[in-house]
Amino acid sequence: MTLRQLCKKDVVQLGSGTKLGRTDDLELEVSSARVRGLILRGRPRWFGLLGHEEDLMIAWQQIETIGEDVILVNCPLPEPVQKPAGEGIWAIFHKFVSS
Repeated sequence: MTLRQLCKKDVVQLGSGTKLGRTDDLELEVSSARVRGLILRGRPRWFGLLGHEEDLMIAWQQIETIGEDVILVNCPLPEPVQKPAGEGIWAIFHKFVSS
């Protein structure tokens, strides 16, 4: 399987059925050329203008099955990012355009 084929598959958390995204990159162990895990890039914030959320690293041991359409993983769901009070989209946008 190539990285291109792997990147077309949705990554789904097995316990809840939550779609985590798609594989963007692999983490490799250089000395043995083994795959250590999958890297899923964080979701874009405000169409990518305000960057991305944290990337998600899924260890190879947490992968249960790689099927034709999906990759099933047994890992904890990422913690939602808590925004400070008063940090709505317009406050962030104002900071972005002011700097």
